[in-house]
Amino acid sequence: MANLETIGSVIGNIDDIEKVIIGQMISHEDYNFISKFDNANSDQRKAVLKDNYLQFAKTFFNLMSHIAKDQTLQYILTILDDVLQEDKSRVEIFKEYARRNKESVWAPFLHLLNRNDRFIVNQTSRIIAKIACWSKEPMGTEDLKFYLNWLKDQLRLPLTFCLWCLTFNLAIAEKMNKYNIIPILADNLSESAKEKNLLEKPTEREIIQDHALAMVQCKVLKQLELLEARKFDDPDIVDDLQFLTEKLQESVQDLSSFDEYSSEVKSGRLEWSPVHKSERFWRENAIRLNEKNYELLKILVRLLESSKDPLILSVAAHDLGEYLGGKQLVMQYLAHEDPNVRFEALIAVQKLMVHNWEYLGRQLEKTEPSNDKPSSLVPAKA
Repeated sequence: MANLETIGSVIGNIDDIEKVIIGQMISHEDYNFISKFDNANSDQRKAVLKDNYLQFAKTFFNLMSHIAKDQTLQYILTILDDVLQEDKSRVEIFKEYARRNKESVWAPFLHLLNRNDRFIVNQTSRIIAKIACWSKEPMGTEDLKFYLNWLKDQLRLPLTFCLWCLTFNLAIAEKMNKYNIIPILADNLSESAKEKNLLEKPTEREIIQDHALAMVQCKVLKQLELLEARKFDDPDIVDDLQFLTEKLQESVQDLSSFDEYSSEVKSGRLEWSPVHKSERFWRENAIRLNEKNYELLKILVRLLESSKDPLILSVAAHDLGEYLGGKQLVMQYLAHEDPNVRFEALIAVQKLMVHNWEYLGRQLEKTEPSNDKPSSLVPAKA
């Protein structure tokens, strides 16, 4: 975001705002207002806004739309940011002006996010955030989605760098997969257009194997193939791609069906991979869901409790049915709006009922007296 030194430089370099405004063909009305407003102190600004609050919004919208020179636009945005900071309620001035003129309050700001000047972009982002947070009305869904996606793109590389720094701590590196960090980084790898992707090469075999399985599950190998087809000038990137590819291919060779299943469940991204529908897999591995204090079973239950994705809910319900557990959670999805979720929940409940009848039969057999006399009714021989 903007710092005081940069703001001071912007303001200090514009000694004669009159020449700048006139030179960029601003209307006389807007020029008169901004000249008066710029030379006013805090109390005088309050008086100007009280008498001409709609002109305030109109002038600043016009200036943002018509000014091409970066230095002048930096100055205008700095003034606007200061004005809003003085009184949070002033954000409503822009809302009311936009309402009266049937215009979008966000459009003049959002288009500035595409400017090349970083100061303009950061100041604009600050102003958008203030209007969104301090306004009485929430930001519209589409505008909010655009702004949040823009923020995500801006923060992607800095946050990835922070995570990379943390991996130098072995204790933290061991927990990366536990907190679903690898699937997020895998998404960043596929979405990022930046060439510089950082990689810490661990030496602990168990960590390498655990994290490699998670990356395979997130289809990182396919993304590496696409990246290797590109030409990179940075030798570090080439080395990192080669290292990752080798380690992931090694992990695939050693991958058992249960390793594959375990990695998928831990990633939280369930899909209809072959193991889910394999009777042999469940016959041989259902009991392994009890390992590590029911780790995988707890994850499946958590996904049923928290996920909104119909595919994930369908697969989780199916797997719990195969395990013959999670009855109450599965039954609540019998009324789910998605037909696939309802179907898998119904199948799971049927399996539970069969299991319960078999269990009841075994219990009845155990409770029959062992010294009973033979019944007088003997079935006829065939």
